[in-house]
Amino acid sequence: MTRTIVESKTKTAVIGFDQPFCVIGERINPTGRKKLAAELEAGDYSTVEKDALAQVAAGANILDINAGVVYNSNPNPNETEPPLMRSIIELVQGLVDVPLCIDSSVPAALEAGLEACEGRPLLNSVTGEEERLEFVLPLVKKYNVPVVAISNDDTGISEDPDVRFAVAKKIVERAADFGIPAHDIVVDPLVMPIGAMATAGNQVFALVRRLREELGVNTTCGASNISFGLPNRHGINNAFLPMAMGAGMTSAIMNPVALPVTQTKIAEKKALVEAAGIILPADMDDESFVQMFGLGSTLPRAGSEMEAIRAANLLTDNDPHGADWIRTNKAPDAAGAEGRGRRAGGRRRRA
Repeated sequence: MTRTIVESKTKTAVIGFDQPFCVIGERINPTGRKKLAAELEAGDYSTVEKDALAQVAAGANILDINAGVVYNSNPNPNETEPPLMRSIIELVQGLVDVPLCIDSSVPAALEAGLEACEGRPLLNSVTGEEERLEFVLPLVKKYNVPVVAISNDDTGISEDPDVRFAVAKKIVERAADFGIPAHDIVVDPLVMPIGAMATAGNQVFALVRRLREELGVNTTCGASNISFGLPNRHGINNAFLPMAMGAGMTSAIMNPVALPVTQTKIAEKKALVEAAGIILPADMDDESFVQMFGLGSTLPRAGSEMEAIRAANLLTDNDPHGADWIRTNKAPDAAGAEGRGRRAGGRRRRA
């Protein structure tokens, strides 16, 4: 069986056909997150700390670290990204014990991350572009780490799944020339948005089967790409992930955390409740309120995608004796349930 070993100083994550699905947490990434980008430029790592802890608590097996900030003060990522990558990795591995995935398009940032990382990180990524192959594969060999191989090359991203398979095969063969075994290659076949390409789901499922059967490699993807641009993205993601797992996909780069309900949404809902003439207990806290009205939670928690993955692990016999499913779905103890009932249903008794 193909097994890709990713390690921190104290913990091992195994990506494999006979293993539970591996969740690679994507939140430590400033792309599209202006607030996080501004914080990082200012040397503020508070959001990184919160994201690291929340993702591990939600069930992430590996954390992806991306330092791709374009500084206003210096727009050259070749100068700014390597030291930032090093700083984030040193911070995160001091907070959590899960292995890391070093994610960058800047060659010097990849090497800085490899130098700072303890254990055996996953490198993200290499493509079929000649320049990228010539730089990244020697790094993979030098540091003896596994690598994500993305199925695009100098011609770009093809909509033809046969072309994407051919690029993946090329990368696996070139890696072998460097003495890098197939079990250290995790192929990303590139998930297209289903809203733009109706066959995107079927393409990925077919590609994953071919990659597993013909190349013997593990696979990953940016899971949320499938639902881009569509409403109720979680509903699509929740169906896609177990289907991809059934086709043989062994990991995904994704957000394992359901983001907290904002104070704006809470205020809007309270205004509607008040307008409807509903009188709430004076001491009801925000968490009890959002739970009562099905808004989610004020705290970070595992997202619904994680529930779908755990259910699929159980159904494919990759959750021995259902231990993980039972552990994460235990009913609250009587005292806890009673306490929540008091908060949601009325005033506490005075001592």
